[in-house]
Amino acid sequence: MSQPGRVLVHPDKQVLADAAGARLLVALLDALGEHAGPVHLVLTGGSMGSAILASLGACPGREALDWSRLHLWWGDERYLPTGDPERNETQNAAALLDAVPVPAANVHAVPGPDTTASAEESAQRYAAALGEAAGAVGGVPDFDLVLLGVGPDGHIASLFPGHPGLAATGSTAAVHHSPKPPPDRVTLTFDALRRGRRVWFLVAGSDKADAVRRGTGPTDVDRTPASGVAGTMETLWLVDADAAADLATP
Repeated sequence: MSQPGRVLVHPDKQVLADAAGARLLVALLDALGEHAGPVHLVLTGGSMGSAILASLGACPGREALDWSRLHLWWGDERYLPTGDPERNETQNAAALLDAVPVPAANVHAVPGPDTTASAEESAQRYAAALGEAAGAVGGVPDFDLVLLGVGPDGHIASLFPGHPGLAATGSTAAVHHSPKPPPDRVTLTFDALRRGRRVWFLVAGSDKADAVRRGTGPTDVDRTPASGVAGTMETLWLVDADAAADLATP
């Protein structure tokens, strides 16, 4: 059963990043203590995704994390070659991942055109990695935490309003004709994203205010994909004051 979202408003983007980074550290420590197996974290791109990782890296308690048990995934990826500065993986690596001892085998990057012939092949290989981690072909691991950015149009990962990719089934999908460049991408589907125990939406900026209002309102996946995902244990909207400007106040 999914959990309704709670909205936590922070004064500005930097306070949001720092608070979310500290919250992420605590959530990972809790997950590591709750079960003995691997802990699965789904990362997001964009400036907020990297800012939160940088803030996590600045937390004094980061040394307490058993990085060897963390498995890292991405909610979506631009279909660009390994190392391209526009890839979410590349940006997240520069923000933190290159500086922490996560085993290379635990970093599940989405293959790019330097290793696959198409976005479809990339999606298939990413789905196979998910299935291997889940112990079931076509399955996904129970994600301990899913981080999601939200676009001004209400999109999450590479699931865009009104786009055919919204109807994709299975765990992954190739996305073509994206309304944001580049046009070709690979994304987790709704089916996969809804497997997150905890789902956190990370949103800053006045241009996102309408998307936050719609995303926290009634479910309308075709218009606002962000409204269609919630965690099975916890759903948080971590936003700054500008992004919260259109929310009703008591």
